[in-house]
Amino acid sequence: MSKQNTVAVVTALIEPVIEKFGLELWDVRFEKEGSSWFLRIFIDKDGGIGIDDCENVSRAVDPLLDEADPIENSYILEVSSPGIERELVKDSHFLKYIGEPVHVRFIRPVNGERDFIGILKEYDNGSCTVELSEDSTVNFSLNETSFVKLYYDFGGTEENE
Repeated sequence: MSKQNTVAVVTALIEPVIEKFGLELWDVRFEKEGSSWFLRIFIDKDGGIGIDDCENVSRAVDPLLDEADPIENSYILEVSSPGIERELVKDSHFLKYIGEPVHVRFIRPVNGERDFIGILKEYDNGSCTVELSEDSTVNFSLNETSFVKLYYDFGGTEENE
């Protein structure tokens, strides 16, 4: 089974369980790192999630995954928050965060740069507009990007301020 099919099958299995906890299924990823496979489930809710949310989801979906057995090889199950600088992957993510700062990384450089930070101004069916400054925008299709993530300015990088 391909990684995309695995993700689709897992998503269909676990989404109803996650919704019963009052949570949103943000994303599911099936990735290989080194010699190990990871099934990563990202969950969210207004106000953020805590370790109890992750533990409850993990305990609830683990037996479902064991019973359905949609993944042939062994894997490590991880349940977590998508984080403050979460990657936007679904249409609903982009629509929810219009007006928020984002970090866009392009696959190929645009005007010699691959990384842009600006305000997500528009989103329509895979096409985005990001305002870089008052008089500068970048328009792009998601298939031109490595990722689009929320951007959070953690403050200065100078030590001993």
